[in-house]
Amino acid sequence: MMKKIFIICSIFLISCNSKIDKKQLHILNGYWEIKEVTFKDGAKKEYSVNSTVDYIKLDSLTGFRKKVDPKFNGTFETSNDAEPFRIRISNDSIYMSYNNDNNTWEEVLIKLSEESFSVKNSQGLIYQYNRFEPININP
Repeated sequence: MMKKIFIICSIFLISCNSKIDKKQLHILNGYWEIKEVTFKDGAKKEYSVNSTVDYIKLDSLTGFRKKVDPKFNGTFETSNDAEPFRIRISNDSIYMSYNNDNNTWEEVLIKLSEESFSVKNSQGLIYQYNRFEPININP
């Protein structure tokens, strides 16, 4: 009985999940830091301090993602390495599709707001990111 209730509640919650509109994708632009990873079994790993931040730049349906190192003066140190991606829309889902010389993978965008976004990969891992707030200690 409890299993049936759980399944019904899960289906209800999934169906109530608001869809991400293609017009919202510009929100991805900017600096993001990982906050937590949720594993398939429900276990979570939280990240309270991050030494690197993801910078995402999206123009129309193509963009790139790169790691940057925030500095205490509000600037960032970066390399020229960037991971290009394309936005793919299928069955009302929005995917971030990556393709480089070594690998091809996709993440489905499951949540997007001005403050945070979440993606789910093919292994079922959910990555939650929050908008990065720089620390500036200049007097």
